[in-house]
Amino acid sequence: MLITAFGTAAQAANSTDTQAAYLAAQLRTDPVYVTDQLPREIPQSTARDFAKVAQRTGVPTYVLVLPAQATTGVDLLDAVHDRLGKDGLYVLIDESTVTEAEAYGVQAPAKDAATVAFYELPYDAGPLRSFGRFADAVAQGAGKAAARAEAAREKYDAGDEPADLYIGPSDREDQSTLTGVAITGVPLLMLLLVPYVRRWWRRRPGAAPRKQGKQGKQAKGRSKSSGRWILAALALGTAVAITLTAPLLFDQTRSSASPPPRAIDLNARLDRVAKGLAEDPVYADPESPRVLDTAQLAQLHDRIEKFGSSKGGGPVFVALVPQIYEDESQGDEEAFTAAVRDKLGGRDGVYIVADPLDGYINVFNYGLALDTYSAFFDLPESILYGDSKADEADDHLLGERLDDLMVILAKTARTDEPTTPGDPYPVTDPIAENELRPLYYGDFWSGLFLGVLAALLFFGLAAAVLGIVRVLLRRRNPEPLATSTLPHVSPAAPSLSYLCETAEIETRAMTTAFGTGETADTRARNRYDATTLLADEGIDGLGPAALVALIVLARATRAALTGDDATRCCGVNPLHGPAKSSRHVRVSPEGNRRKMLPLCDRCLNDTAPNDYPALLLTLPAPDDDSQRTPYYEDDLLSTAPEGYTKLARTVRESTLAH
Repeated sequence: MLITAFGTAAQAANSTDTQAAYLAAQLRTDPVYVTDQLPREIPQSTARDFAKVAQRTGVPTYVLVLPAQATTGVDLLDAVHDRLGKDGLYVLIDESTVTEAEAYGVQAPAKDAATVAFYELPYDAGPLRSFGRFADAVAQGAGKAAARAEAAREKYDAGDEPADLYIGPSDREDQSTLTGVAITGVPLLMLLLVPYVRRWWRRRPGAAPRKQGKQGKQAKGRSKSSGRWILAALALGTAVAITLTAPLLFDQTRSSASPPPRAIDLNARLDRVAKGLAEDPVYADPESPRVLDTAQLAQLHDRIEKFGSSKGGGPVFVALVPQIYEDESQGDEEAFTAAVRDKLGGRDGVYIVADPLDGYINVFNYGLALDTYSAFFDLPESILYGDSKADEADDHLLGERLDDLMVILAKTARTDEPTTPGDPYPVTDPIAENELRPLYYGDFWSGLFLGVLAALLFFGLAAAVLGIVRVLLRRRNPEPLATSTLPHVSPAAPSLSYLCETAEIETRAMTTAFGTGETADTRARNRYDATTLLADEGIDGLGPAALVALIVLARATRAALTGDDATRCCGVNPLHGPAKSSRHVRVSPEGNRRKMLPLCDRCLNDTAPNDYPALLLTLPAPDDDSQRTPYYEDDLLSTAPEGYTKLARTVRESTLAH
């Protein structure tokens, strides 16, 4: 047990020491080392950019850019410093940010600067921008860096996280859809909604009617035609403006801070692994922790040599190399193996890829006469992925599992024909994978159709809202009855409350229609003045006769404003509206006494001679509402059948006399 424990501890120490020794050797050559295993995220060619940023710290700075899983944090920095033997600021950076920093023998706020870089920037800022923020904080000095770190931490803890700097493909699709919707939806909504709102405004309850003669109608027609052209031009201009400004608003071109890798970046690791396998059938990635000790490595070499010399055997290549999504093969072991084999000149053999970081093993047979399908597809999961013990071990027990794999490989049945897998599934283009599609592409076209639907939907909602507003306005400001309906709906024995309510409605409508009086002629002005004299006394304080006179004159004023040339109201019931002609009628149920009265259309054409008395307007007596008298018996209304002008004069005389 002591031997086993000691062996495990020694192996772990040797693992870190070997990795640290390699990294220290690289830093001895160049103080900035960028791994070749992350070309999709951090191309190795960006090393000079990191070097420029490192100069801003003001102290000797050593930078290691490595995969996150390949490092042990501060322990690795300690080991590298011990190996390198130089004081300075040591910084460890992974795929996204500064992860660790330590100052050895120099004054630098390493921890606070790392905190600033972590909390002040969003996750997608990228490692180079993160290192730049780190370097600036170091250059500020300990005091300012500490205060800045505390402020950034408090702001983050309060939920005020920095916004992302980049958008993803789905965000660009949303932008394309929104642009398409705006280009068709906004102009179409203008063409639909503007004329509708204008008509609604002109016809809203309480709106003043417009006086139009022949010339006015011609001018209105010309104005309406020109208005349509102007609206169409504005809608077209809006569509063009949206089309031109949308690319300025949605100006993102990339979904990541990662610069596009060059060919040398994508081939760097493949060349390194291929060169190593050309010299030794087992290649262990020097950037990663060591997972095979000397004895295990010797045992593996022995197994490979025996398999190569066996009947039907052949070369075996073992690559102990991490498989990461950001590498040139996008973490695809088969694509990686095919690329390495191509670098080796297409050499046949069994290729084994063992990931020293997660412990997974993948096996591929190229050109050897082995029953691969029976053997490799049925490999135990404990060999391919490891078991619970392997998960707990730092080396994932790769030495034992590779030894077991070689035993199975030696026992694999031979075949008459060589076996070779097909071409690997193509990986995403590393150069174009972070490029966003053009704005006018893909979902933009469906957005154009959605814009039409959205415009129609919004127009329907707007029409419904305006309809509700119209109803509310009618309830608050009832419109006066149409002139054509007056003979049929006006009562012969109206109550005082009816007369008051009708007088208020007619007065409000007349005032709105008259406006400033710029379009009113002499007739309209005379009628308006007489009506105003009555209204100024207070509608609630007027008697029945005065209310009738007010209603009749207010209606006559509005009629004059619209060009109606009627001069008299119905003599049977002045509330019936304008008269069409005159006739002798019997207005009393008793006797045969007749009067020459002007009659409305109903009283003239649709009323039997014996029905006139029932249509005659009667007013309640001042002291007894149950007693009613004919309207013409009141001095104020006695002149109503003689015309609006005579009635207006009587009103003015009566009002001034009081």
